Amino acid sequence: MLKIEHLTKTFDDKTAVDDLSLRIAPGEVYGFVGHNGAGKTTTIKCAVGIMAFDRGKIAIDGHSVKDEPVACKRELAYIPDNPDLYDYMTGAKYLNFLADVFGVDSATREAIIRPLADKFELTSELGQPIATYSHGMKQKLAIIGAWAHSPKLILMDEPFVGLDPLASKLLKDMMREHCDKGGAILFSTHVLDVAEKICDKIAIIKAGRLLRSGTMDEVKGDESLEEVFLELVESEA
Repeated sequence: MLKIEHLTKTFDDKTAVDDLSLRIAPGEVYGFVGHNGAGKTTTIKCAVGIMAFDRGKIAIDGHSVKDEPVACKRELAYIPDNPDLYDYMTGAKYLNFLADVFGVDSATREAIIRPLADKFELTSELGQPIATYSHGMKQKLAIIGAWAHSPKLILMDEPFVGLDPLASKLLKDMMREHCDKGGAILFSTHVLDVAEKICDKIAIIKAGRLLRSGTMDEVKGDESLEEVFLELVESEA
């Protein structure tokens, strides 16, 4: 579903992502962990096509991000680490705008959006301007919007930040259900306990370089993910 081959991205004289390769198959929840500045956000932005990269190839469901950007965007959804939404819109107008962009018909969008808004306890707020929303409410709206067009691939940057415990549990369930239906998810996180519980595979990155990746058992063995992460990062210091 997502294939990243030898991705390299530099900013001036700093290499943010250094020859990174990942493959994410349908059905996989893939966690992406590393310290601040490790290159997680840059990798995700390159994968969704909003940041150019220097070398390497990225393909989404067989489509090149560089050569077939529109085909790629039809298949994916992206939730950034800070949901900068259109503050002048109401929540309902924002969700309908996204559905319009992806050509989702009225009946389908209603069947997807309404139940999720109810579950996230956001229905009563959809008529209010997004400018009045808290960070957590904006995060919930961004999540609903990401699911609105039934994408094959969902990329999320620190999606649990700002969510209350009930919303976090709901998002975890949505992620698992999406992948059980054949979709795929790549998400970055600092919360290693969450990654350990819900991920099928994990990738650990430091200073733009991939330190280790694979199934949870392959990466951590008999140790906790936190122990392995700290050992790898310290050994690379």
